Amino acid sequence: MSQEEVMEGPVSSGAGRLPTGRPLLLGKLGVIGAVLLVYAPILYYMMLHWKAVDDYSHGFLIVPLAIYFAWEKWPQLQRAPAEGSWLGLIPLGAGAGALTVGRLGVELMSMRMGFVLTLIGMVLLLFGRQVTRILAFPLCFLFLMVPLPQSLVNIIAFPLQLIAASAAVWTLHLLHIPALLEGNIIHLANTQLFVAEACSGLRSLMALLTLGVVFAHFFRKGRPIQQLVIVVSTFPIAILVNAIRVAITGFLTYHHGVEAAGGFIHEFQGMITFSVAFVLLLAEARLLNLLWPATRRASPPQAEGRA
Repeated sequence: MSQEEVMEGPVSSGAGRLPTGRPLLLGKLGVIGAVLLVYAPILYYMMLHWKAVDDYSHGFLIVPLAIYFAWEKWPQLQRAPAEGSWLGLIPLGAGAGALTVGRLGVELMSMRMGFVLTLIGMVLLLFGRQVTRILAFPLCFLFLMVPLPQSLVNIIAFPLQLIAASAAVWTLHLLHIPALLEGNIIHLANTQLFVAEACSGLRSLMALLTLGVVFAHFFRKGRPIQQLVIVVSTFPIAILVNAIRVAITGFLTYHHGVEAAGGFIHEFQGMITFSVAFVLLLAEARLLNLLWPATRRASPPQAEGRA
């Protein structure tokens, strides 16, 4: 084979390929920048929501944690080929649809969910299925930063209020404190307690759900069943600790008056009950270790010694 034929081989084999290198990278960055520009006002007002509503103050931690989870995958990302997939048009279309519905109906949750869907679609479209599979957890974790609409909060909060009030009255009866339950109102001998929406435990539920996901990711890697159990268990744990908090409020109110259960003491109870929830989560993880111990790999056979 002549030298001219050797030189012509690589040139002809590159025909029809997509552009690579710096032009493609600049194009990808341009698309990402355009999407961020469209969603910038939506993201800004979502951050104001996190700041104004204590139930979603954990939203400020979601993005840094998602970035850290993605950084953990950096060695895998370096080995994965960045080949775009047209399947990314599916989540992109879903994100555009959610944005349109949110704009027409003035529904914030749809627009905010549309941003996450659009981000997933861009990663799949620009970088391919393997990269998206590697970043699946960090991308899906971003859904936890989206606040629930108030209409859905009302549906969720009221049953939680009733559960917290009923459990608190049951606990007060165990402590020989007379209490009468009427809906979400607890009647005591000297006053009455109104279990409001703020005391429904939704704040603990959302924060503990995020904590459960992070805990399961760090401490139960490679154990999907245990991870699922830990995440699901955050719901009953949050309801339990909130009922304890309401019962403590009733106990203090009965013995020391309404002033003893308000202000700083009320907020301090929240920190204590959340700490109790975290301890219960640790105890559950310990119990899971006992029920499903980690399988140990068999050690390789040692070479026999010489005679």
